[in-house]
Amino acid sequence: MEFALPGATGEAPAERFTGEVWWDAVHSGGEPSRMRANLVRFAPGARTHWHSHALGQSLHVVSGVALIGTRDGVVFAAWPGELVVCPPGEEHWHGAAPDRFMEHLAMWEGTEDGSPGTTWLEPVTDEQYAPARTTSA
Repeated sequence: MEFALPGATGEAPAERFTGEVWWDAVHSGGEPSRMRANLVRFAPGARTHWHSHALGQSLHVVSGVALIGTRDGVVFAAWPGELVVCPPGEEHWHGAAPDRFMEHLAMWEGTEDGSPGTTWLEPVTDEQYAPARTTSA
């Protein structure tokens, strides 16, 4: 067993996020593990750009209301304690509701070549962010 010392909280890069977003790398996967996990905090209205993960991604909502959008225009709302599973290759985005902070644990696997396995795309427009929300219940 080993204990890993946490790194410093970092500000998420503007070329992949809209608004103010911070993260802590919880786990970066050393051989043979390819697991990656970040605790991500979004200011109200902040969100990722469109992206996909070669091996999928799971989002565990810790606090606030998470919004998760898909290319078909549906925007889901997820609440603390809920887990959202994005399948491999699905283009999606996630972020905070416009009126409150949101925190989630983002978990995904890197690829066999050691890369994070994430393909980053264009920013989410205000029109894509704004539709009515569909809840998981």
